[in-house]
Amino acid sequence: MTAAEPTRRRFARLAWATLAFTVVVILWGAYVRASGSGAGCGDHWPLCDGQVLPRLDSAERIVELTHRLTSGLLGLMVAALALLAFRTFPRGHAARRWAAATGVLTIVEALLGAGLVVFEQVAYNASIGRAYWMAAHLVNTLLLLYALVRTVHAAENGRTPRWNTGTARWAAALLAALAVVGMSGAVAALGDTLVLGGGHDPETNPVVGTLVGLRIYHPIFAVAGAALGLFVAWRIRHAQPRTTAAALASTLTALLLVQLAVGVTNVALLAPVWMQIVHLLVTDAIWIVAVLMAVETAAEG
Repeated sequence: MTAAEPTRRRFARLAWATLAFTVVVILWGAYVRASGSGAGCGDHWPLCDGQVLPRLDSAERIVELTHRLTSGLLGLMVAALALLAFRTFPRGHAARRWAAATGVLTIVEALLGAGLVVFEQVAYNASIGRAYWMAAHLVNTLLLLYALVRTVHAAENGRTPRWNTGTARWAAALLAALAVVGMSGAVAALGDTLVLGGGHDPETNPVVGTLVGLRIYHPIFAVAGAALGLFVAWRIRHAQPRTTAAALASTLTALLLVQLAVGVTNVALLAPVWMQIVHLLVTDAIWIVAVLMAVETAAEG
Protein backbone atom coordinates (compact mmCIF):
# COMPACT_ATOMS: atom_id res chain seq x y z
CA MET A 1 0.00 0.00 0.00
CA THR A 2 1.41 3.39 -0.98
CA ALA A 3 1.26 6.41 1.30
CA ALA A 4 -1.27 8.06 -1.00
CA GLU A 5 -3.85 5.23 -0.89
CA PRO A 6 -5.36 6.06 2.54
CA THR A 7 -5.74 9.69 1.43
CA ARG A 8 -7.45 8.59 -1.79
CA ARG A 9 -9.86 6.39 0.17
CA ARG A 10 -10.59 9.33 2.46
CA PHE A 11 -11.29 11.48 -0.59
CA ALA A 12 -13.62 8.84 -2.07
CA ARG A 13 -15.54 8.61 1.22
CA LEU A 14 -15.92 12.39 1.32
CA ALA A 15 -17.09 12.40 -2.31
CA TRP A 16 -19.74 9.75 -1.56
CA ALA A 17 -20.85 11.65 1.56
CA THR A 18 -21.10 14.89 -0.42
CA LEU A 19 -23.16 13.15 -3.09
CA ALA A 20 -25.54 11.70 -0.48
CA PHE A 21 -25.91 15.04 1.32
CA THR A 22 -26.55 16.79 -2.00
CA VAL A 23 -29.56 14.52 -2.50
CA VAL A 24 -30.81 15.44 1.00
CA VAL A 25 -30.51 19.17 0.17
CA ILE A 26 -32.32 18.62 -3.14
CA LEU A 27 -35.19 16.82 -1.44
CA TRP A 28 -35.50 19.51 1.21
CA GLY A 29 -35.52 22.15 -1.53
CA ALA A 30 -38.39 20.28 -3.18
CA TYR A 31 -40.24 20.34 0.15
CA VAL A 32 -39.69 24.10 0.31
CA ARG A 33 -41.33 24.43 -3.12
CA ALA A 34 -44.15 21.93 -2.53
CA SER A 35 -45.07 23.37 0.88
CA GLY A 36 -45.07 26.96 -0.39
CA SER A 37 -42.32 27.94 2.05
CA GLY A 38 -40.01 29.62 -0.46
CA ALA A 39 -40.96 33.11 0.75
CA GLY A 40 -40.38 32.22 4.41
CA CYS A 41 -37.40 34.59 4.58
CA GLY A 42 -38.96 37.27 2.41
CA ASP A 43 -37.00 38.51 -0.60
CA HIS A 44 -33.73 38.64 1.36
CA TRP A 45 -30.68 36.53 0.52
CA PRO A 46 -28.44 35.20 1.97
CA LEU A 47 -29.80 36.58 5.26
CA CYS A 48 -33.25 35.45 6.33
CA ASP A 49 -35.61 38.41 6.49
CA GLY A 50 -32.54 40.63 6.53
CA GLN A 51 -31.42 39.30 9.93
CA VAL A 52 -28.50 37.14 11.00
CA LEU A 53 -30.65 35.53 13.72
CA PRO A 54 -34.24 35.76 12.46
CA ARG A 55 -37.26 35.05 14.61
CA LEU A 56 -38.54 31.53 14.10
CA ASP A 57 -42.19 32.55 14.30
CA SER A 58 -43.58 30.62 11.32
CA ALA A 59 -43.29 27.15 9.85
CA GLU A 60 -42.47 28.60 6.44
CA ARG A 61 -39.52 30.53 7.84
CA ILE A 62 -38.18 27.48 9.66
CA VAL A 63 -38.43 25.37 6.51
CA GLU A 64 -36.74 27.98 4.30
CA LEU A 65 -34.03 28.78 6.85
CA THR A 66 -33.27 25.07 7.28
CA HIS A 67 -32.82 24.77 3.53
CA ARG A 68 -30.40 27.68 3.49
CA LEU A 69 -28.39 26.28 6.37
CA THR A 70 -28.12 22.82 4.79
CA SER A 71 -27.20 24.42 1.46
CA GLY A 72 -24.45 26.37 3.23
CA LEU A 73 -23.16 23.18 4.84
CA LEU A 74 -23.13 21.53 1.41
CA GLY A 75 -21.08 24.43 0.09
CA LEU A 76 -18.47 23.82 2.81
CA MET A 77 -18.37 20.11 1.97
CA VAL A 78 -17.87 20.84 -1.72
CA ALA A 79 -15.09 23.33 -0.92
CA ALA A 80 -13.38 20.70 1.26
CA LEU A 81 -13.79 18.14 -1.53
CA ALA A 82 -12.16 20.42 -4.11
CA LEU A 83 -9.30 21.29 -1.74
CA LEU A 84 -8.64 17.64 -0.91
CA ALA A 85 -8.77 16.72 -4.62
CA PHE A 86 -5.98 19.18 -5.42
CA ARG A 87 -3.95 17.94 -2.47
CA THR A 88 -4.44 14.24 -3.22
CA PHE A 89 -4.25 13.84 -6.99
CA PRO A 90 -1.56 14.93 -9.45
CA ARG A 91 -1.94 17.71 -11.98
CA GLY A 92 -4.26 16.73 -14.83
CA HIS A 93 -6.09 14.00 -12.87
CA ALA A 94 -9.81 13.70 -13.66
CA ALA A 95 -10.74 13.88 -9.95
CA ARG A 96 -9.32 17.39 -9.84
CA ARG A 97 -11.30 18.51 -12.88
CA TRP A 98 -14.59 17.07 -11.71
CA ALA A 99 -14.19 18.32 -8.13
CA ALA A 100 -13.55 21.80 -9.53
CA ALA A 101 -16.62 21.46 -11.79
CA THR A 102 -18.64 20.45 -8.74
CA GLY A 103 -17.54 23.63 -7.00
CA VAL A 104 -18.54 25.83 -9.94
CA LEU A 105 -21.93 24.14 -10.31
CA THR A 106 -22.57 24.48 -6.57
CA ILE A 107 -21.98 28.23 -6.87
CA VAL A 108 -24.36 28.39 -9.85
CA GLU A 109 -26.93 26.41 -7.85
CA ALA A 110 -26.70 28.93 -5.02
CA LEU A 111 -27.07 31.86 -7.43
CA LEU A 112 -30.14 30.27 -9.02
CA GLY A 113 -31.66 29.77 -5.57
CA ALA A 114 -30.84 33.36 -4.70
CA GLY A 115 -32.47 34.56 -7.91
CA LEU A 116 -35.65 32.69 -7.12
CA VAL A 117 -35.83 34.46 -3.76
CA VAL A 118 -34.74 37.96 -4.80
CA PHE A 119 -37.05 38.03 -7.84
CA GLU A 120 -39.84 36.46 -5.76
CA GLN A 121 -40.22 33.38 -7.99
CA VAL A 122 -41.21 31.33 -4.96
CA ALA A 123 -44.19 30.18 -2.86
CA TYR A 124 -47.29 30.43 -5.08
CA ASN A 125 -46.00 32.93 -7.62
CA ALA A 126 -47.66 32.00 -10.91
CA SER A 127 -45.53 33.87 -13.46
CA ILE A 128 -44.22 32.17 -16.60
CA GLY A 129 -40.72 33.26 -15.63
CA ARG A 130 -40.84 30.92 -12.68
CA ALA A 131 -41.20 27.93 -14.99
CA TYR A 132 -37.96 28.94 -16.74
CA TRP A 133 -36.23 29.40 -13.40
CA MET A 134 -37.38 25.95 -12.30
CA ALA A 135 -36.16 24.33 -15.53
CA ALA A 136 -32.76 26.03 -15.24
CA HIS A 137 -32.52 25.02 -11.58
CA LEU A 138 -33.32 21.40 -12.48
CA VAL A 139 -30.74 21.25 -15.29
CA ASN A 140 -28.02 22.65 -13.03
CA THR A 141 -28.98 20.18 -10.28
CA LEU A 142 -28.59 17.28 -12.71
CA LEU A 143 -25.23 18.63 -13.86
CA LEU A 144 -24.13 18.99 -10.23
CA LEU A 145 -25.02 15.37 -9.49
CA TYR A 146 -23.28 14.33 -12.72
CA ALA A 147 -20.09 16.13 -11.69
CA LEU A 148 -20.17 14.53 -8.24
CA VAL A 149 -20.63 11.06 -9.72
CA ARG A 150 -17.72 11.68 -12.10
CA THR A 151 -15.63 12.82 -9.13
CA VAL A 152 -16.40 9.59 -7.27
CA HIS A 153 -15.67 7.50 -10.35
CA ALA A 154 -12.38 9.25 -11.08
CA ALA A 155 -11.25 8.72 -7.49
CA GLU A 156 -12.22 5.05 -7.25
CA ASN A 157 -11.76 3.82 -10.82
CA GLY A 158 -9.19 5.94 -12.56
CA ARG A 159 -9.98 4.64 -16.05
CA THR A 160 -10.84 7.23 -18.68
CA PRO A 161 -14.31 6.75 -20.19
CA ARG A 162 -14.33 6.51 -23.98
CA TRP A 163 -17.65 7.29 -25.62
CA ASN A 164 -16.83 5.90 -29.08
CA THR A 165 -18.65 2.56 -28.72
CA GLY A 166 -22.26 1.97 -29.68
CA THR A 167 -23.29 0.93 -26.18
CA ALA A 168 -21.63 3.95 -24.57
CA ARG A 169 -23.40 6.25 -27.01
CA TRP A 170 -26.74 4.67 -26.16
CA ALA A 171 -25.98 5.26 -22.46
CA ALA A 172 -25.14 8.92 -23.17
CA ALA A 173 -28.39 9.30 -25.14
CA LEU A 174 -30.27 7.90 -22.16
CA LEU A 175 -28.82 10.62 -19.92
CA ALA A 176 -30.06 13.29 -22.33
CA ALA A 177 -33.53 11.69 -22.39
CA LEU A 178 -33.67 11.51 -18.59
CA ALA A 179 -32.80 15.21 -18.42
CA VAL A 180 -35.78 16.01 -20.66
CA VAL A 181 -38.03 13.86 -18.48
CA GLY A 182 -36.75 15.72 -15.42
CA MET A 183 -37.49 19.14 -16.92
CA SER A 184 -41.02 18.11 -17.83
CA GLY A 185 -41.42 16.79 -14.29
CA ALA A 186 -40.33 20.14 -12.84
CA VAL A 187 -43.01 21.90 -14.88
CA ALA A 188 -45.63 19.35 -13.79
CA ALA A 189 -44.63 19.71 -10.14
CA LEU A 190 -44.89 23.50 -10.36
CA GLY A 191 -48.39 23.20 -11.81
CA ASP A 192 -49.39 20.88 -8.96
CA THR A 193 -48.01 23.33 -6.40
CA LEU A 194 -49.86 26.32 -7.86
CA VAL A 195 -53.20 24.52 -8.28
CA LEU A 196 -53.32 22.15 -5.31
CA GLY A 197 -51.33 24.25 -2.85
CA GLY A 198 -51.86 27.81 -4.04
CA GLY A 199 -55.47 27.44 -5.14
CA HIS A 200 -54.91 29.02 -8.57
CA ASP A 201 -57.67 28.38 -11.08
CA PRO A 202 -56.36 27.22 -14.49
CA GLU A 203 -59.55 28.59 -16.08
CA THR A 204 -58.86 32.17 -14.98
CA ASN A 205 -55.06 32.25 -14.83
CA PRO A 206 -53.55 31.74 -18.30
CA VAL A 207 -50.06 30.92 -16.97
CA VAL A 208 -51.39 28.23 -14.64
CA GLY A 209 -53.61 26.99 -17.45
CA THR A 210 -50.55 26.60 -19.68
CA LEU A 211 -48.62 24.73 -16.98
CA VAL A 212 -51.54 22.40 -16.34
CA GLY A 213 -51.93 21.87 -20.09
CA LEU A 214 -48.25 20.91 -20.37
CA ARG A 215 -48.63 18.43 -17.54
CA ILE A 216 -49.87 15.68 -19.89
CA TYR A 217 -46.46 15.54 -21.58
CA HIS A 218 -44.61 14.46 -18.45
CA PRO A 219 -46.11 10.95 -18.21
CA ILE A 220 -45.61 10.52 -21.97
CA PHE A 221 -41.95 11.53 -21.70
CA ALA A 222 -41.56 9.42 -18.55
CA VAL A 223 -42.86 6.25 -20.19
CA ALA A 224 -40.71 6.86 -23.28
CA GLY A 225 -37.67 7.53 -21.10
CA ALA A 226 -38.30 4.40 -19.05
CA ALA A 227 -38.62 2.32 -22.23
CA LEU A 228 -35.32 3.71 -23.50
CA GLY A 229 -33.72 3.06 -20.12
CA LEU A 230 -34.89 -0.56 -20.06
CA PHE A 231 -33.56 -1.07 -23.59
CA VAL A 232 -30.16 0.48 -22.82
CA ALA A 233 -29.87 -1.53 -19.60
CA TRP A 234 -30.69 -4.74 -21.49
CA ARG A 235 -28.12 -3.89 -24.17
CA ILE A 236 -25.39 -3.23 -21.58
CA ARG A 237 -26.10 -6.46 -19.71
CA HIS A 238 -25.69 -8.43 -22.93
CA ALA A 239 -22.72 -6.47 -24.30
CA GLN A 240 -20.73 -6.38 -21.05
CA PRO A 241 -21.96 -9.26 -18.86
CA ARG A 242 -20.50 -9.85 -15.40
CA THR A 243 -19.19 -6.29 -15.16
CA THR A 244 -19.92 -3.37 -12.85
CA ALA A 245 -21.82 -1.74 -15.72
CA ALA A 246 -24.08 -4.81 -16.03
CA ALA A 247 -24.80 -4.78 -12.28
CA LEU A 248 -25.68 -1.09 -12.47
CA ALA A 249 -27.91 -1.82 -15.49
CA SER A 250 -29.86 -4.34 -13.40
CA THR A 251 -30.23 -1.76 -10.61
CA LEU A 252 -31.43 0.84 -13.10
CA THR A 253 -34.02 -1.58 -14.47
CA ALA A 254 -35.47 -2.11 -10.99
CA LEU A 255 -35.50 1.64 -10.25
CA LEU A 256 -37.29 2.45 -13.51
CA LEU A 257 -40.05 -0.05 -12.76
CA VAL A 258 -40.39 1.32 -9.24
CA GLN A 259 -40.58 4.86 -10.60
CA LEU A 260 -43.40 3.97 -12.98
CA ALA A 261 -45.39 2.63 -10.03
CA VAL A 262 -44.56 5.71 -7.94
CA GLY A 263 -45.62 8.01 -10.76
CA VAL A 264 -48.99 6.31 -11.15
CA THR A 265 -49.52 6.45 -7.39
CA ASN A 266 -48.58 10.13 -7.31
CA VAL A 267 -51.22 10.94 -9.93
CA ALA A 268 -53.85 8.78 -8.26
CA LEU A 269 -53.31 10.50 -4.90
CA LEU A 270 -53.33 13.99 -6.51
CA ALA A 271 -49.65 14.61 -5.79
CA PRO A 272 -49.47 15.01 -2.00
CA VAL A 273 -46.26 16.64 -0.79
CA TRP A 274 -44.81 13.45 0.72
CA MET A 275 -45.41 11.57 -2.52
CA GLN A 276 -43.71 14.30 -4.54
CA ILE A 277 -40.64 13.89 -2.31
CA VAL A 278 -40.64 10.11 -2.82
CA HIS A 279 -41.00 10.64 -6.57
CA LEU A 280 -38.02 13.00 -6.59
CA LEU A 281 -35.93 10.66 -4.43
CA VAL A 282 -36.38 7.82 -6.93
CA THR A 283 -35.69 10.27 -9.78
CA ASP A 284 -32.37 11.27 -8.20
CA ALA A 285 -31.49 7.61 -7.63
CA ILE A 286 -32.23 6.82 -11.28
CA TRP A 287 -30.07 9.71 -12.46
CA ILE A 288 -27.12 8.77 -10.22
CA VAL A 289 -27.25 5.09 -11.20
CA ALA A 290 -27.70 5.98 -14.89
CA VAL A 291 -24.64 8.27 -14.80
CA LEU A 292 -22.56 5.61 -13.03
CA MET A 293 -23.76 3.00 -15.52
CA ALA A 294 -22.93 5.21 -18.51
CA VAL A 295 -19.46 6.08 -17.20
CA GLU A 296 -18.67 2.48 -16.30
CA THR A 297 -19.90 1.33 -19.71
CA ALA A 298 -17.61 3.83 -21.44
CA ALA A 299 -14.68 2.94 -19.17
CA GLU A 300 -15.07 -0.82 -19.60
CA GLY A 301 -16.04 -0.73 -23.26
